[in-house]
Amino acid sequence: MSYKVMAACVQSCRTKSASIKPISFHLNGSLVGGPSLCQLMVDDVWCTIQEEARTEAEEEPFLRKHYYDLVLCHATLESALSAHLASKLAVPTVLPSCALQELISSVLTKDPNIRRALRCDLRAAKGRDPACAKMAHCFLYYKGFQALQVHRVAHRLWTEGRRATALLLQSRTSEVLAVDIHPGARIGAGVLLEHATGVVIGETTVVGDDVSILHGVTLGGTGKEGGDRHPKIGDGVLLGAGTKILGNVRIGEGTKIGAGSVVLKVVPPRTTAVGNPATLVNGKENRTGHIVDHTSCSNYAN
Repeated sequence: MSYKVMAACVQSCRTKSASIKPISFHLNGSLVGGPSLCQLMVDDVWCTIQEEARTEAEEEPFLRKHYYDLVLCHATLESALSAHLASKLAVPTVLPSCALQELISSVLTKDPNIRRALRCDLRAAKGRDPACAKMAHCFLYYKGFQALQVHRVAHRLWTEGRRATALLLQSRTSEVLAVDIHPGARIGAGVLLEHATGVVIGETTVVGDDVSILHGVTLGGTGKEGGDRHPKIGDGVLLGAGTKILGNVRIGEGTKIGAGSVVLKVVPPRTTAVGNPATLVNGKENRTGHIVDHTSCSNYAN
């Protein structure tokens, strides 16, 4: 298949120039006028993804149509993301891709906080996941990133009172991507769900910014309480694979929880906790070796 991509606006994106030209694609020998990469404002993340896709499409003929359909033919990151997520979650004849795409796109369009957060999530994957060589790979293939973006849409619907639709998105994400995040959970920006399989996050959970969560993590309840019953995770926390944090307990900012740990009590900031039940192994906040048991988390992280 004859295919050539000409990206005249890559340098403009990098320099934040106001003069941005459209892309033209030669596909199957015919010229197709592509949209501008960056409209209204320069979008460095989207420009990077398109440049990465263009380069790989030129290097690997097998991927040319793949990258064209999923990245290069779209004008914006939101357009590409809506189409990509919809294609994954759709159910033929029951939940059509076009309807899902319209739903996701409508939420992304009206919520600037989601648009900012998804770009922070892409930067987080590139910056904190050693296996992530390119943001385009995260966008296309990393189910943790994809599940998180569906959750952001579902959470917006949940807060608007469209709870049945939000739960539908949660259900499909759990079925397709093996990640179960209740739409009521509040999650910050720059979050990395690495590998992501088996992650479960309960309804009243709050997760701060720049948090890294590995596979098999549960942020759940104890089964003994109702209401606000799930963990509150501070900024910059690392939750190792298989970690279980149960109940309305606060994990302080900058904390690391070792793989396989079970945490039932509050962990102070900038400490490391490991084991079942978890105990502290270092940190300035508490040198007793035991996790302090505070009961009030109600004022933490809006």
